[in-house]
Amino acid sequence: MSTQPSKELETFDNAMPDRDYTIHIETPEFTCLCPKTGQPDFATIKIDYVPDQKCIELKAYKLYIWSYRDQGAFHEKVTNQILDDLVAACEPRFMRVTGIFNVRGGVYTTVVAEHRKEGWIAPTPVQLP
Repeated sequence: MSTQPSKELETFDNAMPDRDYTIHIETPEFTCLCPKTGQPDFATIKIDYVPDQKCIELKAYKLYIWSYRDQGAFHEKVTNQILDDLVAACEPRFMRVTGIFNVRGGVYTTVVAEHRKEGWIAPTPVQLP
C-alpha cells in the first residue's frame, strides 16, 4: 500500500453484517488550506458510522485525509465531501461526519453532515438503571 496522499478509499468485508454497531474514527490532525488566503486550517474530523456490508480500511482513510493537506477547501464543503466519499466507498447504514475546525479570525466552526440509508431505522438505545 502507498504511503503517499491518495483519494482512493479501500474497504473490507464487515465481519458482523447482521448486527447494527457503531464504528467511531477520530482524526485530530486534519489540515487543509483556506481557499481565500491559502493559510492552513486545522480541524478534528469525527466519523461515526453503522456499517452495512463494508467497512473503511484505516490506512487508506489516513492517506485520504492526508490528501486534503494542500487543497483549498471551505469547512462546509470539505466536511460534506468527506461524507460523500466515505458513503460512496462503503455504503453504510448510517454515517455522521463532524468537522470541528480550530479558530480562524476569532470564529470556531463545527460542521455536521449525515447520511442515512433508505429504509434503515436506528435501534432504540438501552437505558440501564
